[in-house]
Amino acid sequence: MDLIRNILLILHFVGLASLLGGFLVQIKPIIASKGTIVAAMFHGALTQLVTGVLLVGIIEMGSLGHIDNAKIGVKLVVLLVITVLVIVNRKKPSVSSLVLWAIGALTLANVAIAVLWK
Repeated sequence: MDLIRNILLILHFVGLASLLGGFLVQIKPIIASKGTIVAAMFHGALTQLVTGVLLVGIIEMGSLGHIDNAKIGVKLVVLLVITVLVIVNRKKPSVSSLVLWAIGALTLANVAIAVLWK
């Protein structure tokens, strides 16, 4: 179980890197008030969602640690908002810079919640 948990955690980080990296490559176009939702952002959001849910399940099943349900609930809500923003806007040729900044800020907020919420 511990090996599965570690593999899921690595994949969760890969999803984070994909989502945040997709935002960061948009910084120059965002400053010009336009940008796009790149495929990396879509796949990163879905990877984060799936691996996050599986991580909670594996940890609960295997008694691999204590889960703070409030923290996980907040992180899930933030990730769901990110995922909805990405899915709704991914087919558009260009999106508002506000949408992209919201995705980037919410992604960083999720990282801060994961690290700082004790």
